Amino acid sequence: QVELVESGGGMVQAGGSLRLSCAASGTIFDIVDMRWYRQTPGNQRELVAVIRSDGTTTAADSVKGRFTFSRDNAKHAMFLQMNSLKPEDTGVYYCNADVQREWNWAIEQYWGQGTQVTVSS
Repeated sequence: QVELVESGGGMVQAGGSLRLSCAASGTIFDIVDMRWYRQTPGNQRELVAVIRSDGTTTAADSVKGRFTFSRDNAKHAMFLQMNSLKPEDTGVYYCNADVQREWNWAIEQYWGQGTQVTVSS
C-alpha cells in the first residue's frame, strides 16, 4: 500500500507564508505526476498545481506569483511554498499522486488526508 502524508498547515495572517510538505511511503517504483488540491469553504475541491516528475509545473492562475512548487523524487516528496497568503487561500490542502508500485503494475492514484490552512485577515 502507499500512503501520502501532508504536513505544514496552520494558521497565519494575511500576507504571511506557509510551507506544506507531502511525503509518499510504501512500496513505490515510480511516481509520475504529483498534485496539490485544495478545498475552500463552500467550494468544490480545486486543482492548485501539477508537478511532473521532471519538475515542470502547471499552476492555477489564482496562485501564480505567490506559490512555488518543488519535488524531491529521491524522497518521494513534494513541497508547496505559499507566500503572500490571502484569506481566500483558506482551506484544506490535499496531496495527490500517480504511483506505480512495481515496474509492471498499472499506475494508481492516491490521496493524502489533507492539512488545514487558515489565513486570517
